[in-house]
Amino acid sequence: MYAQIWIKYLPIIRILLKRTRTESQVLDLNRIDFERMGSGRKAGYKFTIEFTKGRVSNLISSSALASDLAFVMLEDKATKEFLDAGEYTVSLNTKFQLLLKAVNTEVAE
Repeated sequence: MYAQIWIKYLPIIRILLKRTRTESQVLDLNRIDFERMGSGRKAGYKFTIEFTKGRVSNLISSSALASDLAFVMLEDKATKEFLDAGEYTVSLNTKFQLLLKAVNTEVAE
């Protein structure tokens, strides 16, 4: 349902995800994109996805928005390879800000 929206944002998400190795990142999303697609109110758009070694490690099945984002990120080869290298959280708040944070990463230097 929301996959088309997430595909639109994926190139930016990929760049910001790489930058999380130095600090957390925030992406301001267009609220209208999501309100047109869904029937929930803005409070219904809040979620957190935890990625551990390239897999979702928390329960997100109750949120179509979160499930679609996780699916799009894991289907993208470059993003999947990056997620395989550590632990990340991706959260959406009620201000339609996507917060990306590296929890634990293996940095090869």
